[in-house]
Parts: sequence; C-alpha cells; structure tokens
Amino acid sequence: MRRLVGKVTVELVQGDITDIATDVIVNAANEELQLGGGVAGAIRRRGGPAIQRECDDIGGTPVGTAVITTGGNLKARFVIHCVGPKWGEGHEDEKLANTVLNALKLADSRQLRSIAFPAISTGIFGFPKDRAAQVILSTAIDYLKQGTSRLRRVIFCLYDPTSFSIFKQVFEHLTAPKDN
Repeated sequence: MRRLVGKVTVELVQGDITDIATDVIVNAANEELQLGGGVAGAIRRRGGPAIQRECDDIGGTPVGTAVITTGGNLKARFVIHCVGPKWGEGHEDEKLANTVLNALKLADSRQLRSIAFPAISTGIFGFPKDRAAQVILSTAIDYLKQGTSRLRRVIFCLYDPTSFSIFKQVFEHLTAPKDN
C-alpha cells in the first residue's frame, strides 16, 4: 500500500525490516542500546557485530530519543536506534511520538532520502498495536506534510499479518481524501 504525502512516498509493507534496501532502517531499541531480541535481534544477526560495537561506544540513550550507527552488513547504510516507551510507564503516546519525530529529524539532518520503521514499542514493550499505529503514523504524516523533509520515501515495515492489518486500517483512515 502506497500514498503520496507532500513530496514523500509513504508505504506500508509486511516483511522483515532487515531485507529493506533504504538509506536507513529504524531499530526499536532499549535505553542501553543492547541488540537483544525482536527487531534489534534481527538487526544484530543480519548486520553483524559492527552495529553493536557502535551502540556500545554510544553507551545508551533515553526514551524518546534516537541515535544513528552504521548498517553493518544490512542492505540499509545506517540504523537509527529509537527508544520507545514501555506500556505503563506514563506519557506513552507523547514519548512514542517524540521517538518517531526524532528519528525523522535525525534522518533529515544526515540528508538521507529513505527510511523504514518497524512497529516501535509493540513487542516486548507491550504498547497496544492499534494505539501505536495511530501515534506512529500520525506523527510521521504530520511531519512530512510540513514539506521540510529531505526524505522522499518512508516505509512502515510490519512483521506479522496482524500488525500489518492494524497499521493498514489506520493508514487508510489518515490518508483518505477529505470531504469539503
């Protein structure tokens, strides 16, 4: 599924984010930047040890922030590590929105043209998928509508059919033509 938002092509795909050939992919990271399971584990396995070494050098980053490392052996040149909130810690929507916004701003500051996001915080962090879809997609779409982004392609890569279906429904609603 694909829509144009300003000058940016926004896509939803189902699959493995480590297979996506973009300038950068986003890792749903923890504050310690330890590449354990889920998306981070897949990135570690496919990208090789260089990514974890760079994360170790950075040392960590707080919830709501984003840092960038090499893409190692991935198809993507870089990985932006975003620390989303754990469900129940408070102010989750705001923290998740900040995480997405900071990833987009970091990609822009590096003059990157394409980025792929997973469903940040919906795995082990327990964020409800429908709510996360609303926050992630609306934050990204609002940012892209400003027309200040250097990005030309933004992909939301959902690993499983349930996540894809939820994100697709929210995406269709957010990008549907408005009646006047």
